Amino acid sequence: MIEGYYYLHTNGDLIYKPNIDGKVFADLRDSDFVRIIWTFDKTDRLCAWRILIEATILGANQKRIDELVESWKCTDDDGLIYADKIGVEVIDDEGSWCANRTDFINLAESPAGYGESVLEALGELGKSLDFVPDKLGTKSFADVVNV
Repeated sequence: MIEGYYYLHTNGDLIYKPNIDGKVFADLRDSDFVRIIWTFDKTDRLCAWRILIEATILGANQKRIDELVESWKCTDDDGLIYADKIGVEVIDDEGSWCANRTDFINLAESPAGYGESVLEALGELGKSLDFVPDKLGTKSFADVVNV
């Protein structure tokens, strides 16, 4: 069930709008201030991780991302479960996380992302794949990393 929508404002803020009257999506779609729209269901972990990763890739306000990480309890352990579900390998590489696709050969030939958290590593992987989410979210990070 779509409870509402998160969207990334052109100023970098991640904002939530409840789906009260069913008109929220159209308003967001038509706004010049909206960079991307995500549907939100608080019971869907994949949804939460998609928002966080794609917002990270797009350079959303880091303080807001951190607030949502804490609120949604998106820990590194939870991120490892998410990564496994979408087919991304994430390993602890001497104190930092490294994320890569299953077709990884080596760092010279394959895209990879490093970070202090699983979220940061996944976001950097998306950037290394030149993934840029579109406004309506028709292609997701999970779509891009699936080989």
